[in-house]
Amino acid sequence: MIGVIADDVTGATDAAVAFRRAGLRCGVYFGTPHPSDVEPGLDIVVIALKSRTIPARDAVAQSLGAAGTLRAIGAQQLFFKYCSTFDSTENGNIGPVLDALADLVQTDAVVTTPASPEHGRTTFNGYLFVNDELLSESSMRNHPLTPMRDSALTRLMDAQSQGGSVVIGHDVVRRGSDAIRSRVEAARHGARFLFPDAATEDDLFSIAQAVLDEPLVAGAAGLAGAIARARGTKAIASRVSESAPKGRAVVLAGSCSRRTLEQIDQMLRADRPAHRLDALASDDPEQLARRALDWYDALPPGPAPLIYSSLPPAELHEVQGILGVERSAEILETAVTHVTKGLRARGVTRFVAAGGETSGSLVAALDIRGGVVGLEAARGVPWIHTDQHLDVLLKSGNFGEPDLLLTASDGNP
Repeated sequence: MIGVIADDVTGATDAAVAFRRAGLRCGVYFGTPHPSDVEPGLDIVVIALKSRTIPARDAVAQSLGAAGTLRAIGAQQLFFKYCSTFDSTENGNIGPVLDALADLVQTDAVVTTPASPEHGRTTFNGYLFVNDELLSESSMRNHPLTPMRDSALTRLMDAQSQGGSVVIGHDVVRRGSDAIRSRVEAARHGARFLFPDAATEDDLFSIAQAVLDEPLVAGAAGLAGAIARARGTKAIASRVSESAPKGRAVVLAGSCSRRTLEQIDQMLRADRPAHRLDALASDDPEQLARRALDWYDALPPGPAPLIYSSLPPAELHEVQGILGVERSAEILETAVTHVTKGLRARGVTRFVAAGGETSGSLVAALDIRGGVVGLEAARGVPWIHTDQHLDVLLKSGNFGEPDLLLTASDGNP
């Protein structure tokens, strides 16, 4: 069994569906469950934390707790899932968490890559590219919480970790798994973290073959999917209906990524009812939530509405300049929590969330402990079916086609 620790909820579902796609039986748990609460017989257990931007010491503590549970239920390999754009700051949390996990499993070499070519994330000479742009030149440069101003993975890691890191060049990777494995062995007792170049799915597959017996690996969902394929599994019949879920739906969007803004624009162009949570109009999250719910109550029957706080960069910076980055985020996340609870009380059973922070707030508000991975609404964006008669779609900000929010919320009764 592989135990996955994800640093946010959308990353968890992205990794889970990558394994499920290869036929592995996969369960997702939001927060660390008690070992007795984990469904027996799973090939993959994914624990979704909300640790990406919390203080590093707290992220380490939560990750070690998750690792303890996963090892207690029989995980033979730990996989630390982080974002394909290496979202972090100079202080972490990718480096501190990996330092702690490597100490836990007593390994001196951790192979890690954020590459996910199907999502346009590739690495070459140790530099991370996003849709053929250097990470530092992409829209991630202006991320509100984790602005990425460097593209060199070793520099990013060395600034926040204690082990030191090196690149395994593409000339080695293209020679296959044996060459990669030899390079890993040669690096032991030197640099702890090894970043193999990966420009194609074949590169990822070679990396996956090389790390099948390692106690700890880390990366994005691209590597997770490659490891699943490298295990040679055969597809099994899904225990979940392959039909899209039905029920009253609402879209909640908080991501300010370029793709989510495009998806919101599609909803507005389609004349979907929309209400914006405006932190400058009121810095009281309860009041913001009441206004949103009053607006929802006044809607006539019709298609699923959108409640959003997403803003383009210039407007976002204005809000952050007035309220501060942390305060503005706190106001909106708290408002989303109140809105979500209110919508559930009003009979909403199908929630579409855009953005990691928004998804985390939604999961907490609905007290969702876990679920079964179902049909993908878009690549890497599966429906999660819970035992509370709720269906949730937790979308990373950059994922999905421009019409995803529209199509995922179609069919409102």
